[in-house]
Amino acid sequence: MRSQSEPAAAEPGAIARPPLVREFLLVAGLFLVYKFGRQLATGHTTEALHNAHRIWDLERTLDLPSEVGVQSALLHGDTLVHLANTYYATIHFPATLGFLVWLYVKRPAHYVWARRVLAVVTAAALVLPFTFPLAPPRMLAATGLVDTARMYGPSVYGPPARDHLSNQFAAMPSLHFGWALMVAIGLIAATRSRWRWLWLLHPAVTLLVIVGTANHYWLDAIAATVMLGAALALIHPPHRTTTTAGRGTGTPRLVSEEPALAGAGR
Repeated sequence: MRSQSEPAAAEPGAIARPPLVREFLLVAGLFLVYKFGRQLATGHTTEALHNAHRIWDLERTLDLPSEVGVQSALLHGDTLVHLANTYYATIHFPATLGFLVWLYVKRPAHYVWARRVLAVVTAAALVLPFTFPLAPPRMLAATGLVDTARMYGPSVYGPPARDHLSNQFAAMPSLHFGWALMVAIGLIAATRSRWRWLWLLHPAVTLLVIVGTANHYWLDAIAATVMLGAALALIHPPHRTTTTAGRGTGTPRLVSEEPALAGAGR
C-alpha cells in the first residue's frame, strides 16, 4: 500500500518539456530564417511586377472580392488605418512568440507539434520567392490601392531599392496570415474553454489588415492556408488526456489517448 507521503510515480504517456536552451535556439533560428531567408531571392523587380499583374487579373477572373473595398473601409478615418498599420507592424512576431512560450510552459506536447508545423510552413514559404517573386498590391498602380503605411504610418518597409532588411517581392505566401492561423488553431487544440474559438479573430483581423494595407492579395492568404493545411496533415497534434479511475484504488488517474510523442525534444 502506498503511503500518503510517498511521491506519485510519473504518469504514463506524459511528455517531457524539451530543453529550454535548445528550444530557444531553435525558435530564434526559425524567426531569423523567416526574417533574412527571403533576402536571398532579391533582384527580380521586373518579374515580380509582372507576376503581380497576373495575380490581380486571376483574382478578378475568380471573382474574388476586390482588395480596394477593404482598403476603402480603412480609409474612412485616420485612426482606423493607423491602427491597421500598427497591427501589421507590431503584432505578428510577438503574438507568435507568446503563443510558443505559453505552449512550452503549459502544453509541452502541443508546443513541439506547433513548432514543427511552423518550421515546415516557414521553410516551404521560402521557396516561392525564388520560383514566383511577387510584388505586393501597394506597388501595383493598376490596383488603385495606396501604401497606407507610407502615407499614415507606421511603416516597416523602406524604398525597395534601399531596403536591405526585407525582400518586398516575396508577398506570396503571406506568413503574416499563415502564422496567425496556426496560433489560433494551436490554441484551440490545446485549450478546453468554450470561448477558445474566439482565437479565430486573430487570423480574421490579420487577413483584413494585410489586405486593407495593400501588403498582400487574397491569394497570398489562400496560398498560406494551403501550405498550413498540408503541414497539419503531415504533422498530427497530440491527443488530449482523459481521466479514469485507477485500477483497484478508486483514485483518478490520467491516461494518455496516444503513445508518448517520440522524439519530443527533436
